[in-house]
Amino acid sequence: MAEPVTRQVSGCAGRVLSSSGSNTERGQPLAADVAELPVLDASGRRVTFGALFQERRAVVVFVRHFLCYVCKEYVEDLAKIPKSALREADVTLIVIGQSSYHHIEPFCKLTGYSHEIYVDPEREIYKRLGMKRGEEISSSDKKLNRC
Repeated sequence: MAEPVTRQVSGCAGRVLSSSGSNTERGQPLAADVAELPVLDASGRRVTFGALFQERRAVVVFVRHFLCYVCKEYVEDLAKIPKSALREADVTLIVIGQSSYHHIEPFCKLTGYSHEIYVDPEREIYKRLGMKRGEEISSSDKKLNRC
C-alpha cells in the first residue's frame, strides 16, 4: 500500500488561486479565502466551511472520493480514533469528501466512521486550495493509484 500523503496547506510553498482569481502565496492563511464556501452534511444542509473550525480547533482531512480504496482505508483508520481522545485534546476530526451528500451515510456505515463528515460536491474548496485530481504528488516523484 502507498504511504499516506500528508500536507499542511498553511506550510506549503507555491501559489494557489484565490477567490478573487489572483494568485496567493501558500503559507499565508488560506482559511479566509475558502471560509465562505459551502459544504453539505449528510442531510444536504449547507454549512460554510469556515463555520466548521471558526469556534473550535479542528483537524480537517480531505479525501479524493468515497469510492477510492485508499481513501476508504484511511477513513477506516480515522474511525478508530476514540471520541474521548479527541475531547481530551479539545479537537474535532472532520472529513471532507468530493461527492454527493447522499453518499455520506453509506460511506460512514462502510468505514465505521462516526466523527463529522461533509462533502464539497462542486470541488470549490479543493480547487481554491490547489488540490488536483490524478495520481501525481507534486512534492515527489512517487505515484499514487488513480482513483
